[in-house]
Amino acid sequence: MSVPLLKIGAVLSTMAMVTNWMSQTLPSLVGLNGTTISRAGTSERIVSALYPSPEEGWQIYSSAQDADGKCICTVVAPAQNMCNRDPRSRQLRQLMEKVQNITQSMEVLDLRTYRDLQYVRDTENLMKTVDSKLKTASENPRSLNPKSFQELKDKVTQLLPLLPVLEQYKADARMILRLREEVRNLSLVLMAIQEEMGAYDYEELRQRVLLLETRLHSCMQKLGCGKLTGVSNPITVRASGSRFGSWMTDTMIPSSDNRVWSMDGYFKGRRVLEYRTMNDFMKGQNFVQHLLPHPWAGTGHVVYNGSLYYNKYQSNILIKYHFRSRSILVQRSLSGAGYNNTFPYSWGGSSDIDLMADENGLWAVYTTIPNAGNIVISRLEPQSLEVLQTWDTGFPKRSAGESFMICGTLYVTNSHLAGAKIYFAYYTNTSTYEYTDIPFHNQYSHISMMDYNPRERVLYTWNNGHQVLYNVTLFQVIKTAED
Repeated sequence: MSVPLLKIGAVLSTMAMVTNWMSQTLPSLVGLNGTTISRAGTSERIVSALYPSPEEGWQIYSSAQDADGKCICTVVAPAQNMCNRDPRSRQLRQLMEKVQNITQSMEVLDLRTYRDLQYVRDTENLMKTVDSKLKTASENPRSLNPKSFQELKDKVTQLLPLLPVLEQYKADARMILRLREEVRNLSLVLMAIQEEMGAYDYEELRQRVLLLETRLHSCMQKLGCGKLTGVSNPITVRASGSRFGSWMTDTMIPSSDNRVWSMDGYFKGRRVLEYRTMNDFMKGQNFVQHLLPHPWAGTGHVVYNGSLYYNKYQSNILIKYHFRSRSILVQRSLSGAGYNNTFPYSWGGSSDIDLMADENGLWAVYTTIPNAGNIVISRLEPQSLEVLQTWDTGFPKRSAGESFMICGTLYVTNSHLAGAKIYFAYYTNTSTYEYTDIPFHNQYSHISMMDYNPRERVLYTWNNGHQVLYNVTLFQVIKTAED
């Protein structure tokens, strides 16, 4: 008998959740599960795959990371799974699914509340103006002449869109009450199950949990790569800076570095802003400034293992700048690479050389005159910036809006404007290519930077003065040797 879909919410947090439940620390259950709720500006990292049948091995339908970096998986377990023998496993799975549904509802609620709160803040000054005019009219009715009355009427009209926002707040408040009741009911059911369990059941289930955790950790080691099949709707983190620029977090795997860097503009810039966390970046607070020794060109910068890699202005020289020591560690010419708008992306902006990182390391995307303006990919040695291997994709760079690497594959968009899609993929592991048709929503209609972060499994974009994230969906099949 095979096990149906088993929702595992965070390898670490779910294992801790089950263990705590059995240890009679039920209040911790909801708290631990609550860590999987994403906030505005953070994003769930999604990877998807399809599999033939449960008997063929551990099958990963999706994986994710929450804001704390904990792993979230959805798996189909093989028939040999020990949990089959526990009659309570089905009830536990149903409870886990309910908890996950609550989590998703709260995530939607959180994003909507954040959006509405921004609107309310934007109308605050308008409300103060209306209040001031009403006080003046109340204290001195004669001051309310036809012109003043019309101005007041216009201001009130501008406040009318606030009414549906407030109605949404009321609906959200009712949703919170329903969610609270669902959590309470789940707690009661878990307490009832807990009372039915004996000491032997507890020890047996604890051993199963340890085994499952070990196998899931092993499985997660195989989740690094897959083929891109979809891009989510955009998540706007912030609106700041000019039309062009770049922003990023460290792409090194593994890394606990939560800093965010922002570089406004595409040429002659030297100022890099470093924020302590994503939340600080969203609020525009708690940042320090780095003044680079040499100005940059383009927006194809990348932070890898604590260092910024960028293209020096009016040259094909690559620079590795170390943030902690505030010094250049190495600089090297990218032989033959065009620069200064010789072979840019379709939007221009001195985007001749695009540096990026993925699960396989550090890359440079550029072109040369001998390559007739076609995109060239070079894998770089991070310490010396030496070119390790090069591929000619055959795709004209001026026809590309942007590009990014995932798992050794270069994905190219056909435009930087509205209606763009991911149109071309080049696989460095086989030196082959294919044309793709992966749409994504270009919300602000002018993308000047698009890079993949393998640690977070999201796309970072700079879109017309907006800093935007996209989740990605990858296709993969995972089997462990023991299954």
